[in-house]
Amino acid sequence: MRLSTVILPVYRWTEGREVWRRAEDLGFDTAYTYDHLSWRTFRDGPWFGAVPTLTAAAAATERLRLGTLVTSPNFRHPVTLAKDLITLDDVSGGRITLGIGAGGSGFDATALGQEAWTPRERADRFSEFVPLLDRLLTDDVVSYEGEFYSAHEVRNIPGCVQRPRIPFAVAATGPRGLKLAARHGQAWVTTGDPKLFETGTPEQSLEAVRGQIAKLGAACDEIGRDPAELHKTMLTGFTPDRPLDSFDAFTDFAGRHAELGIDEIVIHWPIPDSDFAADPKLFERIATEGLVQLATP
Repeated sequence: MRLSTVILPVYRWTEGREVWRRAEDLGFDTAYTYDHLSWRTFRDGPWFGAVPTLTAAAAATERLRLGTLVTSPNFRHPVTLAKDLITLDDVSGGRITLGIGAGGSGFDATALGQEAWTPRERADRFSEFVPLLDRLLTDDVVSYEGEFYSAHEVRNIPGCVQRPRIPFAVAATGPRGLKLAARHGQAWVTTGDPKLFETGTPEQSLEAVRGQIAKLGAACDEIGRDPAELHKTMLTGFTPDRPLDSFDAFTDFAGRHAELGIDEIVIHWPIPDSDFAADPKLFERIATEGLVQLATP
């Protein structure tokens, strides 16, 4: 199992540089950031762009993998996004993972002036967005005319450092999204069942994730793909569990999810007086000892 973190883009770079370097020093596998224009309770505070933040982080680190968790079609176009990702992959020396999802109805869903899309409309766009982005990151020249997106003789030379392209971590729980994960993903991302966040139990959440993994396996079976080929990522903070309350709480949470087949646990970097407040010393102990403890018989 791998342990990764999410560093929200709330820091001026004079401070943020040290946060990303500290994530590398602590031994995290990957440090992700949210790709939003604003987000929930952070809406009226500092919030910086994901791609410039990751570019700066790439220059400030050497080993740490970097990525979005997640990018969505809400305000991205595959053509311009592909160019940014190819550049970011080059700057980082091939350390980029693209977390990608259908998006939601949050504060930035209407930032470009459109009405918030329905779940079906988001799924329709996502079903076109992911395959086109796959082609743009893989082929030197792409032309495409779709219902929502177009690309006319788009050149993406020299392409990604990682071949055939940067890995996709597809966030999905519905049938259409799971099919996209099975066909295009190198990893799959879940936050659990959002309906259980406030009123469910950890046991119910665990069963929900078990069911999601089973559905992902079925989607892989439909196209003849081995489900074991997809890394399975759990982004914490959105289930009834509280894995950062104590060291034992984390190892229990990670152990139970590892038994389901989760390969990567992602915890939020602590931000005081926020939804992601946590004891910094406990957080660092989890980062350095949590998986070691889990692996000890």
